[in-house]
Amino acid sequence: MGRFETKRLPSAVDAIAPDGSEVRVLCSGVRGSMAHFSLPGGQVSQAVAHHRIEEVWYFLTGRGRFWRKQGADEEIIEAFEGVSITIPAGTRFQFRNDGDEALVAVGVSMPPWPGEDEAYPVEGVW
Repeated sequence: MGRFETKRLPSAVDAIAPDGSEVRVLCSGVRGSMAHFSLPGGQVSQAVAHHRIEEVWYFLTGRGRFWRKQGADEEIIEAFEGVSITIPAGTRFQFRNDGDEALVAVGVSMPPWPGEDEAYPVEGVW
């Protein structure tokens, strides 16, 4: 059984994700963890895939595009405030910020994020 956790959004960046986005770690439970991702204006992330975790993201601010590919399924979607997406395990993905304002999302990883070795670089679309 898990225990209660309460956390405010940190003002400082906790880490740089394998895709190059800025990460602020939020709460974590037994079955999942949550983080705040930010990609500065005009930047493009490194394309990556995850070995075993799946993620659900919700975009808070900014405007950009998000590419994901799994097998024959491939798409590029518009990413902006109010859009929610899933990233199943093994999905190749990459995102870009097409504006000046940071492209910001919160994401939940299931199971909890295990560490840097979870993500590996892949060939992206940008």
